[in-house]
Amino acid sequence: VEMGAKLLCLFLASALIAYYIYTPIPEDVEEPWKVMLITASFRAMGHLAEVADRLGMMHYMDALMLLTAAEYVAPTSDENITVTDTEFSNVAVRLYLPRRASDGLRRAVIYFHGGGWCVGDAGMKSYDHLTRWTSNMLNAVVVSVNYRLAPKYRFPVQFEDVYSVTKFFLQSSVLSQYGVDPDRICVAGDSAGGNLAAAVAQQLLKDSEVKTKLKVQALVYPALQTLDLNLPSYQENEYKPILPKLLMVKFWSEYFTSDSSLREAMASNRHVPVESSHLFHFVNWSNLLPEELKKDCVYTSPTYGSSELAQKYPGFLDTRAAPLLASDAQLRGLPLTYILTCEHDVLRDDGVMYAERLRAAGVSVTHDHAKDAFHGAMMFVSSPAELAVGHRLLKRYIEWLNDNL
Repeated sequence: VEMGAKLLCLFLASALIAYYIYTPIPEDVEEPWKVMLITASFRAMGHLAEVADRLGMMHYMDALMLLTAAEYVAPTSDENITVTDTEFSNVAVRLYLPRRASDGLRRAVIYFHGGGWCVGDAGMKSYDHLTRWTSNMLNAVVVSVNYRLAPKYRFPVQFEDVYSVTKFFLQSSVLSQYGVDPDRICVAGDSAGGNLAAAVAQQLLKDSEVKTKLKVQALVYPALQTLDLNLPSYQENEYKPILPKLLMVKFWSEYFTSDSSLREAMASNRHVPVESSHLFHFVNWSNLLPEELKKDCVYTSPTYGSSELAQKYPGFLDTRAAPLLASDAQLRGLPLTYILTCEHDVLRDDGVMYAERLRAAGVSVTHDHAKDAFHGAMMFVSSPAELAVGHRLLKRYIEWLNDNL
């Protein structure tokens, strides 16, 4: 009997592990086993966070933050770059200053990390690698911003933090202190950081106090709209690696509130009130997506939600949270733009539609679409979870910046 019980336990444990690790991975993704293991570990972390949250031990996002903490590296200088943690305008930043001589003034990149406005840190190994490499390859000053996170801080705190750092850095006295060329500055970010970078670039156009103009904005698989969470990319990639649809909905809703009624309304795509119906044409994918991305999806007009939610949490209809909701006039004058999108990503269509709208508004855009990549791929460039696709995307991003900044 004992032998049978042991075998049953072994069988159940194996089945559970197999269920966890085996995820259908798109055929064109390289290193499928690695991707499967990465996905399984993220999923396990998500399930543990869910359990901790339900048992009242800790908030779901605080549990996910343990992953961020485990990845943290202290600011460490090397022979090429001096790295320090400091504050700009009372907001924590990690600063990367190249050591090698420069012929003249240096370029600068202000970088905002991803993590759904709730997790992540400039000091995570993956971000430290990305920003250090950027500084070294471009011989550029890099300011990586540690904005405050939800659930402790809600919108617009994250935006205000990155905006005040950008505004502080763009002062001529600060630029000259770091030897930065005022004509060669970029804001960049991935995922939620790409959202913040797009919002900062838009806000700067309206800010008469800022004399220095950005040369470039670089948006890596950015989240850009809260209106339609049932785009073809959300439908197709609902269960794809790293960022399944329900996790993205959780991030979006948590940015504004822990009230589960907003999350539930967003999950069923019934959160926008009828009085905001005029905004839908800014995200109407039937007009803004190329045929090959529409696949077999059929556009249906929106199902409206209660006005009460939008009155309680107006942030989700604010262009600082959803840059795709800016009018065409507000997009004119934006800087040279780089947008990277990944085929297997719920946020794919956000980036594609923004590229389309920017071009229509006369902005010069390079849209890089990675057909074999998934959300967050660029983060997997430092071991042990090193992915060839991550290196390739990072290299393309750096090369583009080198040619255009």
